[in-house]
Amino acid sequence: MKVTEKVEMETVTDVQCDVCLCSTQVTSGGVEFATLQAHWGYGTKHDGERYELHLCEDCFFLTIANLKQERRIQNLFSEDDDVASTKARDELGLVARDDYFRD
Repeated sequence: MKVTEKVEMETVTDVQCDVCLCSTQVTSGGVEFATLQAHWGYGTKHDGERYELHLCEDCFFLTIANLKQERRIQNLFSEDDDVASTKARDELGLVARDDYFRD
């Protein structure tokens, strides 16, 4: 026997970008956002602190661009400047392409 009743449920209806405060809703009705998170542990300067930022697509790629620039600056005089390391710099953090169904 099925027993049914109405239940009030809290659900996420939108996620706002923590940088520009824009909605991350897309035309298909869902939300698309990136999450930058950290949990600092014992022995670090920020021991016990947790961070979680939600970023829209534009702010995410601006953040990646800033990190790439910082990486270039940190390795400005590095002797390791072959084609493979250049490609790795350009694809910082990229783990898949054409992964439309996240499989």
